[in-house]
Amino acid sequence: MKYLVKLFVVTFFLVFSTYASAEQKIVVLDMKHVLNQSKAGKGAQDFLKKLFNSNSKKFAKAEKDLKKEETNLLAKKNILSDEDYKKKSNELRKKVLKFQTDRRTSLDEIAKLRAESREKLLKRIAPIVDTYIKENNISIVIDKKNMIGGLNEYDITKVIVAKLDKELPSLNLK
Repeated sequence: MKYLVKLFVVTFFLVFSTYASAEQKIVVLDMKHVLNQSKAGKGAQDFLKKLFNSNSKKFAKAEKDLKKEETNLLAKKNILSDEDYKKKSNELRKKVLKFQTDRRTSLDEIAKLRAESREKLLKRIAPIVDTYIKENNISIVIDKKNMIGGLNEYDITKVIVAKLDKELPSLNLK
């Protein structure tokens, strides 16, 4: 029994003494900042904003034209025969449905482009972070959104953004 206790105590001290001497380097990376503030990220955001704004203007004009057409049709309701009115109102409904599907398709394409550009950026960031981890003997990289507090000296965000800007100045979205 004494040998078992001695073995346990010795093992306990050996485990904790080796654990205490092992240095683990933990750093923080703000992925949101990397994605939004890198040259490629900003370029992608600007491109997507321009595309969204141009589509919004185009669809706003089309919506205005459809409303004007509807107003004109309602004004002519008493003048037109029932058959002509139904025919023109059905044509207007078809135009409205086409407008809605086109607008939805446009928004879906922008969302798809956004997701693809984010995925491209993340694929390019991963090897940069891996290289930095190996060069600096880092044990763990934690995303800043999952951290409560810490020293700024452990934040590697600016370094990663600089390396990403050198390696990938643009995503070349079409």
